[in-house]
Amino acid sequence: MLVGAAKVLLMDEISTGLDSSTTFQIVKSIRQSIHIFSGTAVISLLQPAPETYELFDDIIILSDGQIVYQGPLEHVLEFFESLGFKCPDRKTVANFLQEVKDLKKCPRIKMLQEIATTRCTID
Repeated sequence: MLVGAAKVLLMDEISTGLDSSTTFQIVKSIRQSIHIFSGTAVISLLQPAPETYELFDDIIILSDGQIVYQGPLEHVLEFFESLGFKCPDRKTVANFLQEVKDLKKCPRIKMLQEIATTRCTID
């Protein structure tokens, strides 16, 4: 239970056991609170529904503990397209991202990890 304003929220798998509508409402409420109180929320979700995915400002995509993408939601498809990965019209962005980051299904992921490591290295 959250009582009062919090500047940082770290939440892991908050959708476990919930339907997509409830998850959407929870994430929407968290987003509103974060924007009102100028805070930050880091929320891990496994295969969020498209409407829930679209509530996020920035995303971090991990594969085997490595950052594959970190940045604004609106640039993620452009980033993957620049590397030769195009989201098919029949797929939602969230499902596409789940597939493209999977090492077993996408052998070019090593290239993504090398690029991400280069871009995200902290000195």
